[in-house]
Amino acid sequence: MTQHKFGGPWTEEKLTRLRKYLEAYTMIFTRNPRARFFRRWYVDAFAGTGVRSSNTKDQESTTQPLFEADADAQDFMKGSARIALDIAPPFDRYLFIEKDPAFASDLDDLRSEYSDLSSRIGVANGDANDVLVRWAGDTNWDTDRAVVFLDPYGMQVEWRTIEALADTKAVDLWVLFPLGQGLNRLLTRGGPPPPAWEARLTRSLGTDSWKDAFYRKVEQLSLFDSDEHLEKSATFESMAAFVNDRLDSVFEMVAPNPLLLRNSRNNPIFLLCFAAANEKGAPTAVKIARNLLEA
Repeated sequence: MTQHKFGGPWTEEKLTRLRKYLEAYTMIFTRNPRARFFRRWYVDAFAGTGVRSSNTKDQESTTQPLFEADADAQDFMKGSARIALDIAPPFDRYLFIEKDPAFASDLDDLRSEYSDLSSRIGVANGDANDVLVRWAGDTNWDTDRAVVFLDPYGMQVEWRTIEALADTKAVDLWVLFPLGQGLNRLLTRGGPPPPAWEARLTRSLGTDSWKDAFYRKVEQLSLFDSDEHLEKSATFESMAAFVNDRLDSVFEMVAPNPLLLRNSRNNPIFLLCFAAANEKGAPTAVKIARNLLEA
């Protein structure tokens, strides 16, 4: 099995909430006569290998690449893919997406391990954005419903993907947004980020209004004249609110209390958000997610 090292205690926090939501979701769709009509999907982007590692140091290295995650881990445990496959009653279809070919190969092996669910499991080796946009466009949302879990290693999720999932009017979305791990690092303190980082931020947030939200104009006086420049004003609270507002702009409803996940040094690293696309199901879905997101 390929070694997939990623996470810390905060990983357990997100996976516990995901598991509890999936249990509630499948129970509702099994017991409700109207809901039983729908084919239920679980879709896991950035699925890794299906196992995870405990992180004894829970590192967040400042020297790590901005768009990737860091970890120093051992002691394999269940990842989100296996957690979903263990849910009873099961989903009708599973789609695991992974760009790394070796990781995708390990996900393929889940068909043997979960032989009773083998015909329901699909594995896509490719860019999660491309796969999800295509899947959202190809699926019949008159008959299907889905829970999608976006758990990127960094700032890989593009806004076009978020919009495609919202446009289904049928997806419940859990998304782990790299707040301290990505967004805060890209927002350079002394002035606007370099062009490549600006483009990355706009692709991820779907707007360039982050410039006004996270920077303020400051006038610096000298003996002879004045100079106006931009200075970072973003806080973790303002960044979290901005991300959740962006989700709210395209989804039917969002949980108003996204969870800020912190590392062992109490530094914010990720924001766990929930959004529901279906008009009828959103109030119930958000109520469940809101309760699960209570710290």
